[in-house]
Amino acid sequence: MAALSKAGAALAALRSDLAGDVHAPGDPGYDEARTVFNATIDRRPAVIAQCEGEADVVRAVRFARELDLKIAVRGGGHSVAGMALCDNGLVVDLRRMREVTVHPGSASVRVGGGAVMSDLDRATQPHGLATTGGRVSTTGVGGFVLGGGNGWLDRPFGLAVDNLLGVELVTAQGDTVLATGDENPELFWALHGGGGNFGVATALTLRLHELPEFSIALLMYVPETGPHAVRTFRDVITTGPPEVGGAVLYVTAPPEPFVPGHLVGSLLCTALVTYTGGEEDLRNLARPLLALPHECEVVSTMPYADVQCMLDGPPGLRNHWSVEYVSALPDELVDVFCSRARSMPVPSASQQVLFPQGGAIAAGPAEYPVPYRDAPWTVHPFGVWEDPADDERALRWVRDVCADARPWRTGAVYLNFIGDEGRDRVVAGLGTGNFNRLARIKRRYDPDNVFRYNHNIPPA
Repeated sequence: MAALSKAGAALAALRSDLAGDVHAPGDPGYDEARTVFNATIDRRPAVIAQCEGEADVVRAVRFARELDLKIAVRGGGHSVAGMALCDNGLVVDLRRMREVTVHPGSASVRVGGGAVMSDLDRATQPHGLATTGGRVSTTGVGGFVLGGGNGWLDRPFGLAVDNLLGVELVTAQGDTVLATGDENPELFWALHGGGGNFGVATALTLRLHELPEFSIALLMYVPETGPHAVRTFRDVITTGPPEVGGAVLYVTAPPEPFVPGHLVGSLLCTALVTYTGGEEDLRNLARPLLALPHECEVVSTMPYADVQCMLDGPPGLRNHWSVEYVSALPDELVDVFCSRARSMPVPSASQQVLFPQGGAIAAGPAEYPVPYRDAPWTVHPFGVWEDPADDERALRWVRDVCADARPWRTGAVYLNFIGDEGRDRVVAGLGTGNFNRLARIKRRYDPDNVFRYNHNIPPA
């Protein structure tokens, strides 16, 4: 009884102290507040603290420590494993902390911990500036960056963590710290891939790059042409400059004006070529792909922030993703990859993707805990479907895509692309030596492993 009384008093004090809102089971808005992107996740936190600023985050963390509650941190809520939520614990919800302040003179931007990609991209675009972001507009900036961060601009501008200049953090003790190359440099290193293991990132400062023009070429092919399209895309990337990027992917043809009506809902192979420059130069670079027989074509200069919205998936669907990095993309792997697409759930929002690396990714700082930067290609099955009856089929397809790639895999993992796949995959996402170093830093900043709802690094 005394414990319940203490918890009730503490919750009442939290409601009074927070500038933001506090939700507990039974409160209006509770169920909406605990809904995340992946519909397979259904967790019931004891408390959801919707923080308005850093002071609210400090207060919420100290409240959880006082009551010995587990803590999950919600930014964009895009984690496929549902790491933004926990059962019977506290969720530090940052979604109201979405301020973005651009500093054109220093080519940098300060981003609130709850901002999503569209917040960042829409703020920097009027200045002709951008930085590497995710490939959809609804991804949370904080989790994306701290987990490594690859996207349409990574070949010309590097991984997101390569552009990280500073992090404002609330620790497990409820203290505030700043991590930069000069201040708390060991913590700063850990935040280059170590994710949310070390505290709540209330703001991040990122380097910006000039991006006066951005162009895309989007072409769709029938599946029979897929192997030719993938090989041609491979050659365009391999022979092109770092300013060229994109993806080749199998998708369900969407009901868009540029897609012939008789193909909507069917499997198509899509080549998306991105270019940090104008349309004419892109047409020259993409000429081999344009020469292949294709069903639809869009080649245009477009605002980068608009391109970021092109592959947005609707919330409320069921998700399961994984990834393998491969050391090469030989014809044999191309054929296996294309053949496997026929088992992808269709129609659905699923995507079977090949991303190129190289360029500024490979040339970036080797010391950060992102061991996948040297791989030239990424195999990424991105399962998104609606009907729970398709769960087994979708999960099997994701597993099979990864299994097909294993003869060529490097063993490295991009942790933002996987759910809970076990400790070995977490180590593979950081590197064994890096993992041990990160565990020592974890012991300093979070010895009780308070922040465990992540790709966890237990303190050592």
